[in-house]
Amino acid sequence: MAELDQEGRALLFTAARTHKAWQERAVSEETLRELYDLLRWGPTSMNTCPARFVFITGGEAKEKLRPALAEGNVEKTMTAPVTAIVAYDLRFFEALGKLVPHNPEAGKRWADKPEAAESFAVMNGTLQGAYFMLAARAVGLDCGPMAGFSKAKVDEAFFPEGRWKSNFLCNLGYGDAQELHPRAPRLDFDEACEIL
Repeated sequence: MAELDQEGRALLFTAARTHKAWQERAVSEETLRELYDLLRWGPTSMNTCPARFVFITGGEAKEKLRPALAEGNVEKTMTAPVTAIVAYDLRFFEALGKLVPHNPEAGKRWADKPEAAESFAVMNGTLQGAYFMLAARAVGLDCGPMAGFSKAKVDEAFFPEGRWKSNFLCNLGYGDAQELHPRAPRLDFDEACEIL
């Protein structure tokens, strides 16, 4: 398989930034569909794909989200063209007949084990959330992921049936680079890694 060139690596990692201010530029439904069509191919354990995504594009839905936001996240969320709720499905295993066709009984292992199912869904749904941000960058969007919100309030407002649970929020759009702070450092290889 070919490697990404430096431009591709910059788009996804080295030049990509977390944005908090946004250009007044809409994100099309076509772009959101393109984003999902990329992220869905990222690997999950047993191809379970438990993540679910709700794209909030403004108006009444944004106002429904507002009470759940931490004070410092209100302005950047309300002005973002899109805010995605990255969630997970507690009954993800019901789709495994489609997702794991070589093992149609795969979902039975979680059917009567809700705690194990949720733990599995959180881990793999979070993994898909990372793919979500990389896919967003790949289709030309900037991201502003955040955890500063009440999951209980989001779940009550958007998932009252209790099957989906919120994991994190991610603002999407075309970031205003003039509002970025200087880039923060990262740990060096020897600080974060070992080769045994």
